[in-house]
Amino acid sequence: MPFAEACACYDFGVMASASARSQRLVIFGEFFLDLIFYDLPDLPRLGEEVKTRRFAELPGGGLATTALVAAGLGTSTAVVTRVGQDARLSPAWQKLAKSSVSVEACEVSGKFPTARTVCAAYDGDRMMITHDVINEKLEKLLSVPEVQKQLRTSKHLHLACALLPVRTWLPLIGRLRAQGLSISADIGWNPKTFRSRDLPQLLRELEFVFPNEAEARAMTEESNIEQALKKLARWVRVPVIKVGSAGSIATQNGKVVRAKSIRVRSIDTTGAGDAFNGGFLHGYIQGWLLEDCLRAGNVCGALATTAAGGSSVIPKPKKLKQLMKGLY
Repeated sequence: MPFAEACACYDFGVMASASARSQRLVIFGEFFLDLIFYDLPDLPRLGEEVKTRRFAELPGGGLATTALVAAGLGTSTAVVTRVGQDARLSPAWQKLAKSSVSVEACEVSGKFPTARTVCAAYDGDRMMITHDVINEKLEKLLSVPEVQKQLRTSKHLHLACALLPVRTWLPLIGRLRAQGLSISADIGWNPKTFRSRDLPQLLRELEFVFPNEAEARAMTEESNIEQALKKLARWVRVPVIKVGSAGSIATQNGKVVRAKSIRVRSIDTTGAGDAFNGGFLHGYIQGWLLEDCLRAGNVCGALATTAAGGSSVIPKPKKLKQLMKGLY
């Protein structure tokens, strides 16, 4: 049985009258102008300077990367976010705005600058500094008429943000589910969200959640990844945990599903998890089996590490399927 059909059978939020909707994916969350310094010769330390010849300015954050990957694979995708007036002159924002991703429902603020992140990638990991005052109370965008219009014609909503405060998001997500949307989230590394007593209740409203290994342990307070997955399964219909070069692991209806990844030469891991989300959600929208959704996510996540930023290397649909075949 296809994964999407299985979700429908168990009332996972896929709307019963799916034919009344398009196959559009809407991604809601935070947009960042990413300044990425990579291929560093040494780890930056306070009081010292490290120079590198490798630098990129790219659209960043889970929203942009997930959207660009999903759209690049052929999924009809729209984003909802808030940017400053300065975004109009930014090559990073223009890359998203001029892509096949719809930005019609995004808000342009004259009060705050667009969120920015400086990233230093070193030895397979990275450190980041972020300014994102513009993203405060971002959830208010969900009540904007243009956003509501986007959601009414969509199949799935992915939340690429911290979901803070959790208690504020609970009724919002409940209302969105009542409209027939299936919903997923990637909270990222946000300890305040992990510590919220309301988090399990919020997760019960989701079809998928996409933590990496460290985030899954922090969310569940379990040191063993299998135990973390088992605990997440009490809250989320289909929890998915990204385990880096080892691939990904999920559980559905009590069955644990694992998928390995492809081997690549990693340059920058920034956005790899978000690229995974884009590949996975593309498969979900297409009605693929869970195992194939995981494989698609693994391929996209791995390829993302071979260049700066998570959206610099997106496979063509035919290439994706070829690489996925090597994971069976």
